Amino acid sequence: MSLQEKIMDAMKTAMKSKDTQSLEALRSVKSALLLAQTETGSKADLTEEEEIKLLQKQVKQRKDSAAIYKEQGREDLAEPELAQAKIIEQFLPKQLSEDEVGKIVDEIIAETGASSMADMGKVMGLATAKVAGKADGKTISTAVKKKLS
Repeated sequence: MSLQEKIMDAMKTAMKSKDTQSLEALRSVKSALLLAQTETGSKADLTEEEEIKLLQKQVKQRKDSAAIYKEQGREDLAEPELAQAKIIEQFLPKQLSEDEVGKIVDEIIAETGASSMADMGKVMGLATAKVAGKADGKTISTAVKKKLS
C-alpha cells in the first residue's frame, strides 16, 4: 500500500470519526503530495524517499510554526500545530534517537578519518545518506558538531 493510499484511508477514518484536526493535517499532506507529483510534470508516483522527505518537511514546518507561536505567547495556536505534526509523524519511519545517530556518526568518522570541523561537510553528506528518513538534519548536524569539536 503506497503512502497516498494510507493517507486516503486515514482521511476516510478521520471523516467518519469527525476528527477535524487529523483531517486538516492529512488534507495538507495529500495536497503537498499532489503538488510535488505535478511539479515533476509526470504522472508517475513519487518515490518512497521523496514522499518521506516531503512528510519530514511538513512536520518541520509545523514544529517551526509552533515554536514561533510559543515565543509570542500564543499557546492556543501552537497546540494544533504540534498535534498536526504528531499526526503526520505516524506516516514516517521510526526516527532514530540522538544516541543512535551519534553511533552512526562515530562509524562514519572512523571510516573517513575525519578529525576537525573542516571535515563536517563530508561527514554530514555520508550521515544524511545513511539515515535518510530516519533522522532530521538538525539532529544529524548536532551529532556531527559534537563529535568533531
